[in-house]
Amino acid sequence: MKNDKMMVLIVLQIIVLTGLLIIDLNQQMEDVLKWPLVIALWMIAITFLLMRLRHLTQRKQINTALKRAINGNLKTRLLANQDQGFNESIFLINGLIEQMEKVQIESIKSQEERKRILSSISHDIRTPLTSIIGYIDALKDDIASSEEEKREYLEIISRKSIGLKHFLDELFNMAKIDANEISLKEERIDFAEITRESIIEFLPDLKKEGMELDVQIPEKHCFIMADRLSLMRVISNLIKNAVQYGNEGKVLGIELTETAQEYQLLIWDRGPGIRNADLGNVFERMYRGDQSRNHLHGGSGLGLAIAKALVEKNHGRIWVESTPWEKTTFGFSIPKQ
Repeated sequence: MKNDKMMVLIVLQIIVLTGLLIIDLNQQMEDVLKWPLVIALWMIAITFLLMRLRHLTQRKQINTALKRAINGNLKTRLLANQDQGFNESIFLINGLIEQMEKVQIESIKSQEERKRILSSISHDIRTPLTSIIGYIDALKDDIASSEEEKREYLEIISRKSIGLKHFLDELFNMAKIDANEISLKEERIDFAEITRESIIEFLPDLKKEGMELDVQIPEKHCFIMADRLSLMRVISNLIKNAVQYGNEGKVLGIELTETAQEYQLLIWDRGPGIRNADLGNVFERMYRGDQSRNHLHGGSGLGLAIAKALVEKNHGRIWVESTPWEKTTFGFSIPKQ
């Protein structure tokens, strides 16, 4: 109220009109005070007019800026002026436009990511299907000259079909996670126990790849509150990733460590590793680095993205560190019970 100039001018008008009324009642004062009061009244009226014109100009500028924002130019910002009450509305509008700009940027990023993912999915489905159809046509046309060659073709068809099914399963799981259709059942579980259970599943693969196993898991219980199946899925995905891409290092390391607030599971290998340029992207969907960890290894590009999503649903965090041919570590943590 103190800064409302319109109110001040209205009060002045009332005072001037009151003075004129008094003059009419006292004719002796007419000659002395009448004209100064009339001039004051005119000045107040002109001031009102100028303020009104300025207000209309400001409103027009705001409308123009808002139209630009509506038409997609979200870099638009409104300029403040000396009217404190008016500035509050301008700041709120600028804040709204800024939020719209952020949403627009996220939308553009999302569209670009969706196009990239669709392109990768198309490639990952079309390529094995084309190969499968080619081998089937070869068998139908009796191109294979011997039973051994036919069995080889059937083996290739089987392997590629299984890989394609695995990819579609991963894609389906990612879609369920996005739609929040995966129900997690939190329960009291022993982190050390389920880590050992997950390692056993990969012993044949480690033997096949000639990889040594370096395990450091505490003998004591490591209790956490988490969903058992999703946590085992995370461990399985990370071990599979290390075996698949780090087998040249001939060692797989698994360490379960403890801090004051959480348990951390570290899964590492001594393989080719990940370039610094790729480290920030390895948990993105369908992302594959240009070097060692690429599609030539048959990965779906979804395993690490699924692992990240499931870790976060269990209130944990996940990270990666890599020094090529020395140590590449994927770690994740779960809060203590």
